[in-house]
Amino acid sequence: QVQLVESGGDLVQAGGSLRLSCAASGSIPSISAMGWYRQAPGKERELVAIITNGGSTSYAGSVKGRFTISRDNAKNTVYLQMNSLKPEDTAVYYCNLVVRNTGRNYWGQGTQVTVSS
Repeated sequence: QVQLVESGGDLVQAGGSLRLSCAASGSIPSISAMGWYRQAPGKERELVAIITNGGSTSYAGSVKGRFTISRDNAKNTVYLQMNSLKPEDTAVYYCNLVVRNTGRNYWGQGTQVTVSS
């Protein structure tokens, strides 16, 4: 079993920055990719950023140029550096891990990010 624990969510003013962390523990299989999703009230969960095991990254258009995803493979940890935050970035942010070959997904419990105007 894999556990994903997120941290770093907070209340911040517009224009501010936050860094989210997600640490994977347990029986960690071969990882295909790790990423961040978010879900705002009344909206569907959406992909924010993803990083593959090879280091390739992809971002949602709404965060490109403001957010940076990175990964420490030795620590099985993925980070999301969020700069120039906007009120529309307010959401619960979830960490995701995709297992190589099976495609099985694991999710963290979520961390709240609130951006005030």
